[in-house]
Amino acid sequence: MQNIYKKNLLHRLKIARGHFDKVIQMVDNDEYCLDITQQTYAIQNAIKKIEEVILEHHLKTCVKEAIVSDKQVDEKVKEILEVFKRK
Repeated sequence: MQNIYKKNLLHRLKIARGHFDKVIQMVDNDEYCLDITQQTYAIQNAIKKIEEVILEHHLKTCVKEAIVSDKQVDEKVKEILEVFKRK
């Protein structure tokens, strides 16, 4: 993985981990349910950002290389579609 993407990805993963840790703490402390729910939305948004970084890296590296070399383009597109079908 290219360094700029790796650095960004690790940063976003740590943000998500922080949100998870906060939810665990909130549950342990019997905090208000809707406050916990709000924090879980932050987790979901953090995961979406993580997915965006990974997808951007994949498109700009693996898929780009396949297009430039005119090899495995259909396979790369199929892989991406399969990931989105699972969502």
